[in-house]
Amino acid sequence: MTTIQIFDPAMCCSTGVCGVEVDQKLVDFAADVDWAKHNGAQIERYNLAQQPMAFAEHAVVKGLLERAGDSALPVTLVGGELALAGRYPSRADLARWIGAAAPASEQAKASSCCGGGRCC
Repeated sequence: MTTIQIFDPAMCCSTGVCGVEVDQKLVDFAADVDWAKHNGAQIERYNLAQQPMAFAEHAVVKGLLERAGDSALPVTLVGGELALAGRYPSRADLARWIGAAAPASEQAKASSCCGGGRCC
């Protein structure tokens, strides 16, 4: 199974789903990670505040941060290769990378005439 690595910006906890004002996109992403793990994904997450050496020791992530700064985060690597920067992967992205069936709601969007980045 391909390993998916997520390099998160500095957060107060490992998922960012803590504190008084929780960002909904972090809640959604945490649910997507749980879904992917239940479907066999091997996902590793690194938090800049808690594991800065992981960022410094990975050449792809270090180079991206040197060029683009913190705005490049989060960074997603799939099999050690850069897959995304600046946003979290969707459940459909995760499904594609692990070879799982995309969720029904994502399949419907992709098959509609306005899905997949094209419009009628």
